[in-house]
Amino acid sequence: MSSQTVTAAAHVPGFEPENDLERAVTADPRLLEGLSWGRPRKGHPEGTVGNHVADLLTTIDAWGETGARRSDLRFIALVHDGFKYAVSALRPKTGENHHAMRARRFAEDYTGEERLLAAIELHDRPYHLWRRKRRTGHVPAHRLDEMLMRVPDLPLFVRFVELDASTEGKRPDPVEWLAAELRRRNLR
Repeated sequence: MSSQTVTAAAHVPGFEPENDLERAVTADPRLLEGLSWGRPRKGHPEGTVGNHVADLLTTIDAWGETGARRSDLRFIALVHDGFKYAVSALRPKTGENHHAMRARRFAEDYTGEERLLAAIELHDRPYHLWRRKRRTGHVPAHRLDEMLMRVPDLPLFVRFVELDASTEGKRPDPVEWLAAELRRRNLR
């Protein structure tokens, strides 16, 4: 076991890299800092990002994901929230200052696969659209359409949204809303 693996496992309980890509990203000090960030809070009672990632990896195992989809989901899980620590509290949490965009920029150093990058960048968008619907009673159709047009691998994206929402402290409502919208558009 390398010292890099030990370091990553210290932040993500039970983590063992399964491929070179996982070894590379979990050796990067930028991601390691992000995995150690956090404390228990609304939506994340598990505390650190690393604990959240450990929960997701356990769920991937429980779901029996295999092959390329397993590798894709694991990579997205490792990176998706890893840059919450880098968001500036002095600026709006949008665009380049959103944790998911920061995570995408990091992931771009390791892959050019848009289906992975889009899933990382947009993973919280269904939740935000659902919140808007709850607050205002509707979501402008173009908002969901814009998101869907940016997602090259819809089954992977939806599976990750389901995965991210499967942890303690998360509500199922946003995932149910997304599934209903996709059925309404004959996309699921």
